[in-house]
Amino acid sequence: MAKKAMMGHKVRRLRRDQGLTQARMAERLGISPSYLNLIENNQRPVSVPLLLKIGQAFDIDLQAFAEDDGGRLASGLQEVFGDALFEGGEVDRAEIADLAAAAPAAARGVLALYRAYRDAREDLRLLAAEAARRQGGEQGGTAGSALEEVRDVFEAQNNHFGELEAAADQVWQTGLLDPGDVYQGLCAFLDRDLGIRVKLMPVDAMGAVRRRFDRHGRRILLSEMLPAPSRTFQLAVQIALVRFRGLLDRIAEEAGLSGEEAARLARIGLANYVAGAVMMPYDRIHRAAVAVRYDIEILQHRFGASVEQVCHRLTTLQRPGAKGVPFFLIRVDKAGNVSKRFSANGLHFARFGGACPRWNVHDAFRWPGRIHTQVSAMPDGSRYFSLASTIGKSGAGYRAPGQVHAIALGCEVEHAAQLVYADGVDLLNEDIAVPIGLHCRLCERLDCAQRAYPPLHHRLTIDENQRGPTAYVFEGG
Repeated sequence: MAKKAMMGHKVRRLRRDQGLTQARMAERLGISPSYLNLIENNQRPVSVPLLLKIGQAFDIDLQAFAEDDGGRLASGLQEVFGDALFEGGEVDRAEIADLAAAAPAAARGVLALYRAYRDAREDLRLLAAEAARRQGGEQGGTAGSALEEVRDVFEAQNNHFGELEAAADQVWQTGLLDPGDVYQGLCAFLDRDLGIRVKLMPVDAMGAVRRRFDRHGRRILLSEMLPAPSRTFQLAVQIALVRFRGLLDRIAEEAGLSGEEAARLARIGLANYVAGAVMMPYDRIHRAAVAVRYDIEILQHRFGASVEQVCHRLTTLQRPGAKGVPFFLIRVDKAGNVSKRFSANGLHFARFGGACPRWNVHDAFRWPGRIHTQVSAMPDGSRYFSLASTIGKSGAGYRAPGQVHAIALGCEVEHAAQLVYADGVDLLNEDIAVPIGLHCRLCERLDCAQRAYPPLHHRLTIDENQRGPTAYVFEGG
């Protein structure tokens, strides 16, 4: 509650939305106008009794009202002001926190502007490379900002959508699915209820395409190269896109996305959510996960799912009254590029850079197929337990091999005892925690031998007669 007590901007926004003066709102809450003024200016905290009064007086969801969106905004702003663009005009953490808390709309505007700046800079770099190679052709824009928008929508919901869970339950009820063979049940449901047939196609006809929906022929064509879990998943995705298109469109519209590109990405992400919920219905996967202590291999075989599908589904188990461990998930390629990230806890991933090289998600590539565990400590003292492993995605034959990624699933260390992977780990021993950071530019760990960039707020000095853990030497380091 201490972190969420200063909610002046939220109280002020609620009052304005209700069309009330400070005097009228204070009267409804049974407090003085001067005290309300202090609250709105973050000079007084919102006490628990007052929070309850606000909920009763204005019939609002207190959990959503008290949610700490300032931490997420502050994390994003810290990355923005950590850019070399702002060198010499440092903005300290206190100022960043004040901006996120007092003017969240302005903070989101700064993030949007910075995102646009990064996209434009990347476009210019690509155009310069094209000119240098003297190649013609038009240069399209980047989808990075749209992707970040959609990621923010999922993160704002703690990666849980009750309406989509209900949609998945509806598929089970009307489709009369059999837990022993969900794939065949979905094929029968598509044929019987939606008039759509499923056909498995040879790779020489499909090429790199894994699923194609033939609207006119009312057919779903699946590549023979898809493994069994992916076939089931792709059928469920198409069901969501056909059966629940209106629901997906409404959720995307209510998210206030900036354009059609972001709306389409959101629709695909929401359909993928439904597919995961169809393969692993909430009540069953939640009970099973708790019973087997989140043993991914057991859950994988019990639900006929892939490792990545199980890990992703575990991040969504945040239903009020039946919550699972609040996990984060990140997927990276061999170059360290982040292609998927979700968080149902307080970990804020780097938006504009790669993950810390000390994190065990990168070690997974050194020993493929093994599960690696790690206790890590962030610069702010928060500690996390994570497990990482490589995952493979099917290709289209010898000339079009599949992809290999690494995936990490983790939680705050206080939840780690619920995981079978933490057995034998001394979670209370702070000495075993690997010090990691959010991004090199934001990390204050000057002794890191894997630093790729100099840290913010430290002047780089060049001394040809001295060599430390890295080529970088910093004043005060």
